Amino acid sequence: MIFAAAPVIDKVLAGRSRLDASPTRAERLLARFHQIRNFTSALCANLEPEDFVVQSMPDVSPTKWHLAHTTWFFETFILKKFVSGYHADVPEYAYLFNSYYNAAGDMHRRDLRGLISRPTVREAQRYRSSIDAHMDNLLSDADENLIDEIEPILILGIHHEQQHQELLITDIKHVFAQNPLYPVFREHKTNIAPPKPALMRFFDFDEAIVQIGHDGHEFAYDNEGPRHRALVSAFSLASRPVTNGEYLQFIEDGGYARAELWLSLGWMTVNEQRWQAPLYWVKRDGAWWNFTLSGFRPVDESEPVTHVSYFEADAYANWAGARLPTEFEWERAASDCPVEGNFVENEAFHPRPAPASGQGRDLHQMFGDVWEWTRSAYSPYPGYRAAPGALGEYNGKFMCNQYVLRGGSCATSRTHIRRTYRNFFPPEKRWQFTGIRLARDPQ
Repeated sequence: MIFAAAPVIDKVLAGRSRLDASPTRAERLLARFHQIRNFTSALCANLEPEDFVVQSMPDVSPTKWHLAHTTWFFETFILKKFVSGYHADVPEYAYLFNSYYNAAGDMHRRDLRGLISRPTVREAQRYRSSIDAHMDNLLSDADENLIDEIEPILILGIHHEQQHQELLITDIKHVFAQNPLYPVFREHKTNIAPPKPALMRFFDFDEAIVQIGHDGHEFAYDNEGPRHRALVSAFSLASRPVTNGEYLQFIEDGGYARAELWLSLGWMTVNEQRWQAPLYWVKRDGAWWNFTLSGFRPVDESEPVTHVSYFEADAYANWAGARLPTEFEWERAASDCPVEGNFVENEAFHPRPAPASGQGRDLHQMFGDVWEWTRSAYSPYPGYRAAPGALGEYNGKFMCNQYVLRGGSCATSRTHIRRTYRNFFPPEKRWQFTGIRLARDPQ
């Protein structure tokens, strides 16, 4: 999907002479800003006002909140800082739409976001339009010194919005899944007879000292650095993610009833939550069905299994006689893989089938489709220090009781993911598009 820049950009560019065709830095930033903002709006195009306000569990935020929170980010960290005498039209939004930035002020409780009927959806959309207009005015009149100050925060805000685009998709999926009518988010044709996946192979990697982390060129989050050397012992990595068909074998072999396969906390969670299959799987008349953003349909055994927790991924790996990779093994293996795959720009909103037989010579689906759990705890790299102020709270404060995931998913933007990108979630969470890639120690 291609989005036009905002009207103010069109007017500026239209007024240029043909000899001066190159856009300025401010124009490029504004064009990118509006492209991302427009894509967020496009994701909501098929939603009804009632869909925008539901919070189906504490981890899920209403769509309306995502629209307002990403707007609050630009207002708080750019407009209030760089626009002289700036006055918020609705000062109370600073409390309602802050998420976890303690240095930015008090915030409304996350688990109560679904109780906020006002502002209305229309008012939230007006808030977005108003802030976008203020951003147009600020950047259109900014000199190079001011742009130098604004640009890194604006780029961070753009990537922050892309994160919330992914959350918007996974959150509305959880909302729709609670509805026995199983609403369709976006129609998508499926392959009636998908090809049989290639057999899973394992590729060997020798022990090596490798560079881990972002190299400092272009944008990255602070948790991707500092770049440092790490000793990665010899290991083997699976050629593709685990499929639904392979995971079904784990289920049919009593995987959810065998305590020896599970971590202690995982076993307790399985029994408390009564898990019997991945999230969104339902058994009807002896067959497994799967709720997707394109509707309710039979489980496709050729697709990567998704919506599994770290606990389920670890238990499956134990059952398969393997393990999960470390994030350092994953990054080393991904260093030669092109960053391409099934991302949100494809608008499939679901993992694609594994590669067919005869296509198993390389590592497949390292990027896109499903986030891949690693066995690495989310912790700081050597020398890491969180930046001061509210923006310093972005990643560092969450480095506890979570595990790292790599590679992106079908809900992630292609322009947002990197080989060094470190996603992270607690081990029991599974409403994101999370999957499994196996690793092994040397045989």
